[in-house]
Amino acid sequence: MAGSFLDSLTERYSTLTRSEKKLAGYIFANSTEVQYLSINSLAESSGVSEATITRFCQKMGLLGYNNLKIALAKSDCSISQEYHVEPISNPSDTDNILSAICKELYDSYLMSLRETIEQMDPDSFHRAVALLSAARHVYCFGQGAGMVMAMETSALFSTVSSKFIHISDSHLQIIHTALATSEDVILFFSYSGSTKDIQELLNLAKERSVPIILITHFRNSPAAELAEATLICGYNENPIHAGSVSAKMGQLLLIDCLFQAFCSNNPQETLASRVAVSEAVSRKLL
Repeated sequence: MAGSFLDSLTERYSTLTRSEKKLAGYIFANSTEVQYLSINSLAESSGVSEATITRFCQKMGLLGYNNLKIALAKSDCSISQEYHVEPISNPSDTDNILSAICKELYDSYLMSLRETIEQMDPDSFHRAVALLSAARHVYCFGQGAGMVMAMETSALFSTVSSKFIHISDSHLQIIHTALATSEDVILFFSYSGSTKDIQELLNLAKERSVPIILITHFRNSPAAELAEATLICGYNENPIHAGSVSAKMGQLLLIDCLFQAFCSNNPQETLASRVAVSEAVSRKLL
C-alpha cells in the first residue's frame, strides 16, 4: 500500500478547518474505534456535525463516510499485517492451525451472542412480536448480507405462517412497500442502518404508515429513527469484513427469539401449521 490514510491525513492536516482538525484529532486517537461507528455516533463522540464529517471525507478524496471507515481499516491492516498467513512447512502444523482458527471463530461467535443478549430491549422486543402477530403481511427485506438474513427469516417463519414474504430485488421491495398498508409490517435487516436504499424504502413506509421492525447494530442509526421497534445485534464488524458470520450469529439469535415468541403468542395456529408442513414434507422423504 502506497502510504496509509493516516499518513495522508497527517500531510493534509494544516489545510483543514478548525472543526475538521478537531475531527482529525479524534480519528488519530481512536482510529480503530471509528471503523465501527455510524456517522451520527462519530459526530456525537468527536463533537462535530455530520456535515463536517461529510466535508472532511470529500476533502480527503473519499466518496463518503463508509469509504473513510474502509480507509482506516486498510491502515490498520498495513500496520498489523492481519491477513499475513505463514506458509505450512510441516504437515503436522495443519492440526494446530485448524484448532486456532476454530477457537478464534468460536470466541467471536460467543461474543456476538453475548453482546446481542446484553443489548436486548424487552419493550422493543415485545413490541416487535406484537406487530408480527397482528400483521396481515410481513415483508422481510434487506440488501447484501441483510438480504441473506431476511431470506433466513422468511424460510423459518414459513413453517408456521404464510404471511412472511421475502423479496430480494430492491425495485420490487419499493413496489411492495408502495402498496403496503398499516395492516402490514416491514422487517428490515441492516447492520449499519445507514444506506441510501434503506433510507428511501423506510421513508416510503413511514409515508404509508407501515410499521417497521429493524434489526441493526447501531441503535442511533438513521433507520432506527424510523422504526417502531429496533433490535440490536452484537459484534463490531470491521468494514473490510462486511457480512461476517460472527455478525450474523447475533442476528440469527434475534430471528429465533422472535420465532419462538411468535409461536408462543399463536400456539394453535403455529401447531396446526407445523403439523401440515411436516406431513407435506414427509412425502418427499425416501
